[in-house]
Amino acid sequence: MSAEPSDALLSRMMALHPKIIDLTLDRVWRLLEALGHPERALAPVIHVAGTNGKGSTLAMIRAGLAATGARVQAYTSPHLARFHERIRLSDGLIPEPALADVLDECERANGGAPITYFEITTCAALLAFSRDPADFCLLEVGLGGRLDATNVIDRPRLTAITPVSLDHQHYLGNTVEEIAAEKAGILKRGVPCVVGRQDEAALEVIESKAERTGAPLLVQGQHWQVWEERGRLVFQDERGLLDLPMPRLVGAHQVQNAGMALAALRLLQSDETACEAALTRVEWPARLQRLREGPLVAAADRAELWLDGGHNPAAGEALAEALTRLPPRPLHLVCGMLSTKDVDGYLRPLATLAESLTAVTIPGETATLPAEATAEAARRAGIAAGTADTVAAAVARIAAGTPNARILVCGSLYLAGAVLRENG
Repeated sequence: MSAEPSDALLSRMMALHPKIIDLTLDRVWRLLEALGHPERALAPVIHVAGTNGKGSTLAMIRAGLAATGARVQAYTSPHLARFHERIRLSDGLIPEPALADVLDECERANGGAPITYFEITTCAALLAFSRDPADFCLLEVGLGGRLDATNVIDRPRLTAITPVSLDHQHYLGNTVEEIAAEKAGILKRGVPCVVGRQDEAALEVIESKAERTGAPLLVQGQHWQVWEERGRLVFQDERGLLDLPMPRLVGAHQVQNAGMALAALRLLQSDETACEAALTRVEWPARLQRLREGPLVAAADRAELWLDGGHNPAAGEALAEALTRLPPRPLHLVCGMLSTKDVDGYLRPLATLAESLTAVTIPGETATLPAEATAEAARRAGIAAGTADTVAAAVARIAAGTPNARILVCGSLYLAGAVLRENG
C-alpha cells in the first residue's frame, strides 16, 4: 500500500516531462512493458474518439450496459472536481487507496524517465482495470487517436468516432482531413467502428483508413439514423426501429450522441431495455447541466444557473442550438477559456443569444486566457462584456441586475470543474 496520498504522487508526475502534451506511444509502451503489459489483461474494450460528444456517448453506452447487469469500467478525461473521476471501476470511482497504489507502482516502474502526465496516469488506469473483474472496459481518447496513450489495445471489441471538427490544431493538424486521420488511427483490422455524423471530407478520410485497415464501419446516414419526432427519439438500423424517450442530457447534439451510443449497444446485441436506459439513466456533469443547489445557486437567487464545459466552435454551435430550445429567459454568460482555444469561434454562435458576458480567469490554470482577453473577444463578437474576479461575484452581480436571468457558466471543462468544487 502506498505511503503517500494520490495528490502528492500526481503532483510529482506533472514534472516528469517538460511538455504537457507530446504525442508518441514510445514512452507508454516502455512503461506498460515494465508493468507486465496490463493492457493485455483487460475486459473487452470499447474505444471512443472524436472532437465533440465522445464523453457523452461513452456515458450513455456505460448506462446502457450497466442496465443489463454488466460490470463496466470507464476511463475519461479531464476530471471535473477530482482525479478519481477519470478511473471508474466496475463498482464505482476508484477509491483513494487503490488510486495511490497504482500511481505509486507506475512511478516506481517508470524510474524517473521522461513521460507526460496523461501517459503515466493512463498506464495507471490500465493497471487498475487489469486487476478489476469486469465485462466491458470503456476508453475515451484523450487527444487525437493515432498517438493517444489509450491507443494500445490490439483488438478492441468495437471503436467509435464521434463528429470530427477543428480543435487542437497545433497538435493534430490544421484541416478537418488531417484531424480525421488522427482520429481514425484507433481503427483496427476486423474491429467494427460506429461513425457519427461527419463532414464529407472527414468521412472520406475515415472510410479510406477503414478500407486500408479492414475495419467494418457503421456510419450514420448509411447504416443507422437517429432523429427527434414529437418529443421522442427515433433510432433506425438494419434490425429495425426504436421509439425511445429523449435523452436525459439536454440539447439536439445529445440526440446525435445518443444515436452513436445506440448503434454501439445494438452492435453488442443489447436489448431495447438497455437502449432506453442509455438515454434515461445517463449521468454526465457539466454538459448543459442545470445546477439546483449549493452556494452558487443561492447567490443566483431567482435566476437559473447552468453549467457547460464545451470549449470549441462546434461546441459553441451545439450549445447555442440547445439554448434556443429552452423556455425564454434573458441569457447572461460567465465565461472562462484556455489560451489554446479558439475563443472567437466558440463565442460567435452565442452572440445573437447572450445579452452580456462576464469574463473570468480560470483559477489554478496556467494556460487560462486572462479575463480581459475573453471579454475583448466577446466584444468583437458583439456581446456586451465585462470582467469579474470570481464566478461567484459574476453570478451575484448578474442576479442582482436581472433577477429572472438564465446564467450560463461556460467555456472550459476546467472552469466547470472549479464551479462544481466551489458549489459543493
